[in-house]
Amino acid sequence: MTSQPTLEKASREPQDPAGSVPAKGLRGHPWLTLFSVAIGVMMVALDGTIVAIANPAIQQDLGASLADVQWITNGYMLALAVSLITAGKLGDRFGHRQTFLIGIAGFAAASAAIGFSSSVALVIVFRVLQGLFGALLMPAALGLLRATFPAEKLNMAIGIWGMVIGASTAGGPILGGVLVEHVSWQSVFFINVPVGVIALVMGVLILKDHRAENAPRSFDIAGIVLLSTAMFCLIWALIKGAEWGWGDTKTVGFLVAAVALFVGFALVQQRVREPLIPLAMFRSVPLSAGTVLMVLMAFGFMGGLFFVTFYLQNVHGLSPVDSGLHLLPLTGMMIVASPLAGAMITKFGPRVPLVGGMVSTAVAMFGMSQLTVDTSTLTMSIWFALLGLGLAPVMVGATEVIVGNAPMELSGVAGGLQQAAMQVGGSLGTAVLGAIMAAGVDSKLPDNWKEAQLPPLSPEQLDQASSAIKVGMPPVAEGTPPEVAGKIVNVAHDTFVSGMSTAFMVAGIVAVIAALVATLTKRGENAEAGAGVGHI
Repeated sequence: MTSQPTLEKASREPQDPAGSVPAKGLRGHPWLTLFSVAIGVMMVALDGTIVAIANPAIQQDLGASLADVQWITNGYMLALAVSLITAGKLGDRFGHRQTFLIGIAGFAAASAAIGFSSSVALVIVFRVLQGLFGALLMPAALGLLRATFPAEKLNMAIGIWGMVIGASTAGGPILGGVLVEHVSWQSVFFINVPVGVIALVMGVLILKDHRAENAPRSFDIAGIVLLSTAMFCLIWALIKGAEWGWGDTKTVGFLVAAVALFVGFALVQQRVREPLIPLAMFRSVPLSAGTVLMVLMAFGFMGGLFFVTFYLQNVHGLSPVDSGLHLLPLTGMMIVASPLAGAMITKFGPRVPLVGGMVSTAVAMFGMSQLTVDTSTLTMSIWFALLGLGLAPVMVGATEVIVGNAPMELSGVAGGLQQAAMQVGGSLGTAVLGAIMAAGVDSKLPDNWKEAQLPPLSPEQLDQASSAIKVGMPPVAEGTPPEVAGKIVNVAHDTFVSGMSTAFMVAGIVAVIAALVATLTKRGENAEAGAGVGHI
């Protein structure tokens, strides 16, 4: 068995010598580098939520089935999640500038191809390509920031980077609603073309290639296959679990396969000369804690955002644009708080801001569990703003903890690990909280329906009504008398809100656990060696 590089050895070895002199002109300028990578990252983050608004229009225009429309989202998510860590390794091997530029060009080209597609099958194929190219540029962006910024400025840079991701994710429904309502569903994808061209031109002029002297020279093919397959099985089980049933043989089979493949991956990593993910990375308690924290943060954020969209549109009757505007307190607070969180983490270290952020997130989740059918916009805005205030330091701090505690030559892998943790956490949050919501609706609906003295439902009718109510839609049949229809609407909304409240309570408990995990974090051990190599 050959030995693998350890964190201790990596931290002693010389790092990127090219960054040891001040940047002159455009090439390698830290803040211009940040601006350049932020544009590319914005495209990928926007596409995570903006396309959901376009799905109904795509379904109508292309005659797609519900399963087809689900694949438009699932294909993108799977490709992104499965490829992130491998893409980070490609950046470590061939240079983050090159992988970032290829990712930008490919993502923009795939977006244009979707806009010109005449069938849903082509849309799905090009969405998968979008995910693959998005996976190339996301870890590369973090690798470029790590190599370009000195340690004392890195947290501020990651703060702005996190702000862009948070604002783009939350702002996607607003922009998507405007484009779909006033232009076309194709414009949701075509908008990536000019943005991609700008990011590509800036990247060619500004980005500087940084490579650690001991960067990897070979590929762990077995590790790539095992990890990619394991991630596919895990994410696929989480995506399909609600449809198949969590106790279904297929769901359990994919989850068991994922565990077995992860175990096999760990065994392989101990035996190869240059492993895909050196397991020695996880001897760093802060890095491991940061990874777990990112999963738990995304669990609450992505899972909670999923329900809030249905709550605003189907319970309060808001349009996609108006529901996006109601989320502005969340978006705005993340924009304001992310760079401030970066400054705080630079001054005081990540532990206190991270713990405080998860406590704020927990309070917001518990507050959102008290939302009712008649909750005012002001009350919603308070909880949304508190959630944004809590998420900002976690997005920034957990990223810095993961990337800062990894050796310089593994910054791409660390960036991929951070993004993969977000994808897994988001999928897990949507799946678990969705299952809790579904169970709540199934248990409450029969009693609520009976108490409202509505006509009895057959088991098949009850299942159909439950499916509609799980997304906040009242199952009112055409021709239903107004009085009866009003009762059905009340039962549907009350039952939905009850299930949503339980889901938010669970999300709040997860946030409390995350606050405890945050106490194990600390400033990146290799930040001075890896990032403190340049001047601004």
